[in-house]
Amino acid sequence: MKKKISVFVLAYNSESQIGDALKSIQWADEIVVIDSHSTDHTAAIAEKHGAKVVQEDFNGFGRLRNAGIKHTQHEWIFSLDTDERCTPEAEAEIRKIVDSTEAADAYHTPRRNYFMGRFIRYGGWYPNYRQPQLFRRGKLTFPEADLVHEGFCLDGRLAEMQCPIEQEPFETLSDVLHKANRYSTLSAEKLARDKTRTGPLGALGHGLGMFLKMYFLRLGILDGWPGFIIAWSNLEGTFYKYAKLAELNRKGRQRGE
Repeated sequence: MKKKISVFVLAYNSESQIGDALKSIQWADEIVVIDSHSTDHTAAIAEKHGAKVVQEDFNGFGRLRNAGIKHTQHEWIFSLDTDERCTPEAEAEIRKIVDSTEAADAYHTPRRNYFMGRFIRYGGWYPNYRQPQLFRRGKLTFPEADLVHEGFCLDGRLAEMQCPIEQEPFETLSDVLHKANRYSTLSAEKLARDKTRTGPLGALGHGLGMFLKMYFLRLGILDGWPGFIIAWSNLEGTFYKYAKLAELNRKGRQRGE
């Protein structure tokens, strides 16, 4: 008997992306969309594609992913973001894994990234991974204090899938800037809560270090203009993360913290 698979998707104002994401997982036995009160047509589109929509306030991505686990019901869970697409090859591998008697408890899933109309091969973008996306119920949780770039707690064995899913993280360059601003704020707040301290020179050093790592050490230069844009946007995002942290540090000192 084939084991059933639940998929959850985190969404917020994702009407331009969520339809294609959900089309790619119609094979799942259950689809749950965790929506943070979108003001566009995200929820309606999700329901049109047969997904159960659950509204959750945004208090960090860790909490949202735990909500995804809570509101699904099957033994095996796969998570997908709205800018990701499950490929037929990944679907076949997922089914093979969950039906295997030797399966691990959680799996990292490689992602094949597209940006500015092309597949990005370098700069750490292929293959790249986030938290384990395929896992057994009860084996994986996410720290709820993590606002962004959340970690995970695994009770069991971790492995890696071989077949990639696809991701198009940005539709326009404006999206790059918007995400860098949002994520740098969340990351700075996380660092401040962890009592991390820095100053202007630290922010500049972290930003330049990120650019050099992605563009030269990880060969982003070989991806041409898109590779430069990626490295530069990471410079900006990293710089502003630590610049915002320095600002939070300063405000904390003024309050005597």
